[in-house]
Amino acid sequence: MENPQVWIIIAIGFGSLFALWLIFYFIPVGLWFKALVSGVRISLLQLVFMRWRKVPPPIIVNSLIASTKAGLKLSRDSLEAHYLAGGRVKTVVNALISADKANITLSFQVATAIDLAGRDVLEAVQMSVNPKVIDTPPVTAVAKDGIQLVAKARVTVRANIKQLVGGAGEETVLARVGEGVVSSIGSADSHKLVLENPDSISRVVLEKGLDSGTAFEILSIDIADIDIGKNIGAVLQMDQANADKNIAQARAEERRAMAVAREQEMIAKAQEARANVIQAEAEVPKAIAEAFREGNLGIMDYYKYKNIMADTQMRESIADNPDSPAKKGGEDDKG
Repeated sequence: MENPQVWIIIAIGFGSLFALWLIFYFIPVGLWFKALVSGVRISLLQLVFMRWRKVPPPIIVNSLIASTKAGLKLSRDSLEAHYLAGGRVKTVVNALISADKANITLSFQVATAIDLAGRDVLEAVQMSVNPKVIDTPPVTAVAKDGIQLVAKARVTVRANIKQLVGGAGEETVLARVGEGVVSSIGSADSHKLVLENPDSISRVVLEKGLDSGTAFEILSIDIADIDIGKNIGAVLQMDQANADKNIAQARAEERRAMAVAREQEMIAKAQEARANVIQAEAEVPKAIAEAFREGNLGIMDYYKYKNIMADTQMRESIADNPDSPAKKGGEDDKG
């Protein structure tokens, strides 16, 4: 049977270790001593309170040490407040140190505001020291002579720290530069002038003050490449000519359709008139019969009428048939 005193000793040992870990966790003596030898005055009680306020003491203490060694005076309460507000304390402190070494005016309030606004304040300070080059996408524009040009520009910018909070970003700068390039090329009388003097585009665009209201300051705009595109003027003229041709064809087709309809209408009227004639001719035998009954027409008159009709039919058949001997004989006599 095992000795219960052994388990009691083991339990006491684990309890002691846990108590020591808990004490050193809430009372970071090593961190306090590190701050002390680095010239940062902070009490153990404040480090304990940081644990209770859910603020990691190493972040605050290390930031205070870095700023103190760099010659900056920062408040512990300010760093804690920025951390509790959701800021990045280490990034802000590094940005302040970099700005101070680069002789850039940057206050703690401005740095924390930039950080809480969602921008990288350290990257902004670095961009102020080392300007950034932004390549614009191909910008297509048409000169007054109708020739299309495709230009690519390089924009050199540096961060404007005062405008980082509420200022527009890179997309706005690129959009404004593209608009300026289109306006400059579009105002040129000939595409050859643009190809001869591409720097004229840069001058015109820079004079517009495109960096107003943005988080950047435009240092220069350089035209990297210009290519000749389509002859838009000729294409538009061809499209207009094709459109005019289609309109003319449509109108001609409309007139043809109206002519065909008119022709059909006249044919219908001719057939209607012919039917009326046939109907009238059908009344002639009835009239002749009525004249016989009433004694107004004799047999000789009737024969004379028939002879006249036969002679008329013969003349009509000769007139309709150009190959008839009678018609040929008459033409030979004339000859």
